[in-house]
Amino acid sequence: HRVYELQKHGDDTEMIMKPPLATKKLTTLSLLSAIALALYAVESALPPIVPIPGIKLGLANIITLVVLWKYSAKDAFFVLLVRILLFFGQVISLLYSLSGGLLCLLAMVFVQRLLHGHYLFLASMTGAVFHNLGQIGVAFLLTSVPAVLVYLPFLLLSGLVTGLFIGLCARFTLRFLP
Repeated sequence: HRVYELQKHGDDTEMIMKPPLATKKLTTLSLLSAIALALYAVESALPPIVPIPGIKLGLANIITLVVLWKYSAKDAFFVLLVRILLFFGQVISLLYSLSGGLLCLLAMVFVQRLLHGHYLFLASMTGAVFHNLGQIGVAFLLTSVPAVLVYLPFLLLSGLVTGLFIGLCARFTLRFLP
C-alpha cells in the first residue's frame, strides 16, 4: 500500500511517495537513539558532579523519557537497549547498565501508567532511584561485600535530585517536539 501526496512548487505540481509511517517512526527512533548516545558520551567526558562514585546526571535518560511519553514503553526500551549495547566496554559494565536501565524503565512505565501520563518528573525521579537500586544490587551480588550498601543513601538522594532535573529537561524538550 503506497501513499502519495501532491506538492506544489510555484506553478509546478509533482506527486511524491510518502514513506510509510513505520519507516518514519523507525528513523525518528534511530535519531533519538543517536542523540541519547551523544548525550551519554558528553556526560562521560565531563568531570564528576560530586566526589561520590556512581553519581551522574543521566542526561541520556532525557531521551528515554521523551520516547516513553511521545511513543511507547516498547519504543523507549528499544532506545535504551541500543544505547546500552553500543556503549558498554566490559561485561561487568553491561550488567550494571542493564540492571540500572531496565529497572529505571520499568519504574518509569509503572509511574506513567499509575498517574495516567501526568507528572513526568515523578516518573523520572522514581526511575533514577530504581536505576541506583539496580546498580547497587549488582554491586552487592558481584562483590558480596555489604559495605557497598553504605553508598545507598547518597545514591538514593542523588537519584531524587538528578531525576527531578532530568524529568524537567524531558518535559521542556517535549514542548518543542511536534
